[in-house]
Amino acid sequence: MIGFGTYTFFWEGSELAPERLSVIGMIERTAEAGVELFQICDDARIESMSDDELRQIAEVARERGVTLELGTKGIAVAHLERFLHIATVLGAKLLRSMVTSGDDRPSHADAVDRLRAVLPAFEAAGVTIALETYEQLSSQELVDLVTVVDHPNLGICLDPANTVARLEHPSDVIERTAPYVRNIHVKDFAFTRRGGWVGFTLEGAPLGTGLLDYPALTAVVRPDERGVNQIIEHWLPLGDSITETIELERTWTAHNLQYLREGRS
Repeated sequence: MIGFGTYTFFWEGSELAPERLSVIGMIERTAEAGVELFQICDDARIESMSDDELRQIAEVARERGVTLELGTKGIAVAHLERFLHIATVLGAKLLRSMVTSGDDRPSHADAVDRLRAVLPAFEAAGVTIALETYEQLSSQELVDLVTVVDHPNLGICLDPANTVARLEHPSDVIERTAPYVRNIHVKDFAFTRRGGWVGFTLEGAPLGTGLLDYPALTAVVRPDERGVNQIIEHWLPLGDSITETIELERTWTAHNLQYLREGRS
């Protein structure tokens, strides 16, 4: 499925917004757009919620016909166990995470041990962990980790934009990770010259206008054929005002949704 996520509503869900969008508000907006999937990703509010509050979110999602996924950072055993509980209450069957979180930077061997410790419980609950491609870890290191652990409930969340900061070419990352991809974060990106032509800025762009070769990505990964969900995200910088930025965020969301839908028709 095509889905929205917390990063689809990054500015509207931020503390800068005049009327900050709640998690339930994001789900309702997702349903209003005719989208049936929402990924609650890196939203700190979710961690402090009681089970009753989580059940309320799950109930709203069910009523609106929206499937939930979950996202966090880090693979500390206790942290993953906590998020498995949250995922279970929400009815989410996928947890996107990252190998590192702040100062917690496990070695390859430690990461293997941690994942092997928690994956039996994830398997029993029917929840898959998808580790995201990003600049803190090379895509080869991530593939090596996933292949060594070798568990059906462990895979990769593909986001080719993130790895550019590690000087990895997106097409190489797509090819390397394709067999293990269980989730995709879809956003376009482009380099622009900084003021005075001193250096570049890497930032987001509407799908189809930047450097992401989305047709090539789908040809290699085959998300529809393999049942891999695609979550729309943005790298939209803050503009002259938060109000203008939120309006542009909404415009990008509508454009990107149409782009993905047309690409599947």
